[in-house]
This record gives sequence, structure tokens and C-alpha cells, in this order.
Amino acid sequence: MKIALLNENSQATKNDIIYEMLKKEATKKKHEVVNLGMTGKENEHQLTYVQLGLMAALLLNTKAVDFIVTGCGTGEGAMLALNSFPNVLCGLVVDPTDAYLFGQINNGNAISIPYAKGFGWGSELNLCNIFSKLFEEEFGGGYPKERKDPEQRNKKILDEIKSITTKDMLTIIKDINQDFLKDTISHKPFIDYLLKNSKDQEINEYLENLL
Repeated sequence: MKIALLNENSQATKNDIIYEMLKKEATKKKHEVVNLGMTGKENEHQLTYVQLGLMAALLLNTKAVDFIVTGCGTGEGAMLALNSFPNVLCGLVVDPTDAYLFGQINNGNAISIPYAKGFGWGSELNLCNIFSKLFEEEFGGGYPKERKDPEQRNKKILDEIKSITTKDMLTIIKDINQDFLKDTISHKPFIDYLLKNSKDQEINEYLENLL
């Protein structure tokens, strides 16, 4: 899998440790990790958790990446923002059990982690264990294993429902507030990576013209 790490402004200073733990565990399973910030550097383009939702949706809908790791202070805001877009299924992950069960039962393509709430001594160990359990097995294997078939069936139904209740991504970026869109994609590491790796030429052309 190609995995993107996205951090918003309030948790930007924790980017290094999150990226280190994510890369350590993901590479054990031969996954590729790209760090698209924020990284906490001085004068860096500022991003809110709402913007993370749009960024994640663009990355996933254009197939530039396969999975998103994000979060905010509580993890709730980022999760809600990501889930407001089509073809994004984001779970709130607080501990390693959450990570494992989300991957096995819900088979989503994004997780949101609380990086302020309870983030103290030993937090890097919790992050390491979260990513270890998240990528321990191929997603969608079911838990318990005898529940695999109904869980996969429910996931398929959920995907079908979301495809009905949400617009396609190209329509969204045309309808969304254009100043908000332009400000979001002005984060240079993000837009450079997206335009290079996106498999949706229509979205690429629209964003390039906007910029």
C-alpha cells in the first residue's frame, strides 16, 4: 500500500514522531509511506482538520495513495471531516485494539488518531503498537474469523450507500468554496505529490488551472 501521513496545525510539532513510528511498522509489511505534513517547520502553510478531509479525499479518489493516517487533538474532527467525502472510510483509533478491529472488521482506508488527548509519557509506544496491529494482517479478514462473511457483506452495503449519498470528487471540487480549495491545495508537499501520483487527469487539470 501507499500510505500518506497528514497532520493539521495544532499537532504539527508531533509529525516527526508519528512519521517515525508509522514508517517503522509499515515498512515491515513492505508498505510505502509518504509524509505530506504539516511538519511543524517555521512559516509552513497552515492546515486545519477540515482541510485534511479534503486532502485525504483527493489523494484517495485519485488513487494517489491507498491509505491515510491522520488525526487532530481529539481525533474526532479529522475523522468527521474525512468521512464527509466519497470513497473515504475513516475510523477513530485510540489504541492498538481499535486499529486491529477497524482493519479486520470495517476494512476502511483511513484512520484518525487523537494526538493531544492523553498524549504523554510513552505515547510513542502506543503509536508504534497501533501501527503494528493495524498492518498486522491483510484488511477485511474479519473478527472473530467466523464473522468474516457478514462483516464483508456489511462493508459492501456501506460502500454502496455512500456512493448514493455523496457526489463524485470532481463535482465536489467544482462546487466547493474555491478559496477554501485553493488554500488547501497550496500546501506544496501535498499538491506536488498529488499531481505526480494522481490517476485522475480531469481532477489534475482542474486543480492546475485553479492554481
